[in-house]
Amino acid sequence: MTLADLDESAEDAFEPFVSGIERLGATPNQVSVVSFLVAVTAAGSFYTATTAGYVGGSLLVAVSAVLDAVDGQLARRTGKANPQGDMLDHTLDRYSDLVLIAGIAGGVGAWAVGFFAVTGVFLTSYMGTQAQAVGAGRDYGGLLGRADRMALIILVGVVQPFVPLVEGLTALGWLLVFFGVVGNLTAVQRFRASWNQLS
Repeated sequence: MTLADLDESAEDAFEPFVSGIERLGATPNQVSVVSFLVAVTAAGSFYTATTAGYVGGSLLVAVSAVLDAVDGQLARRTGKANPQGDMLDHTLDRYSDLVLIAGIAGGVGAWAVGFFAVTGVFLTSYMGTQAQAVGAGRDYGGLLGRADRMALIILVGVVQPFVPLVEGLTALGWLLVFFGVVGNLTAVQRFRASWNQLS
């Protein structure tokens, strides 16, 4: 089970945030953009490779993740859900994934590992949307979804300063390896599920 399976519980938990944002008069698209900008700031914090940067980056990722979760909820609540908003949200999610991994990889000096992580993250997303494009339905299944990645970045980012190097990599470096391995396995899972559905 991934965190995406807890969508209903998450909606209940985020309801106060949605109500507050609605009272401010913000649109769902504005929330999506702010979520992206917070992710960019988080990436910059991770890139500093300092204790404060790791902790601050983790907190910013948490804020970005919450905003990313509530933009769709706000759109449905206000009757503003539409294909344009969905496209904007998914596009900014991919850019957020990219800048976060780049910030982490640059901070720990592991660009090759960061590239490997990006392949897993992007192929996971691609297989989900490609399944929808060929008529198999949007696939959020597999071992590791976006919510899981955000939760792991927050957790590992906080403990990063206190974990020694293992085989030349920091805790966040190994997390990037994990993203690459499990992300590609998730992409294969989604491919197989769609392939079987289309057979």
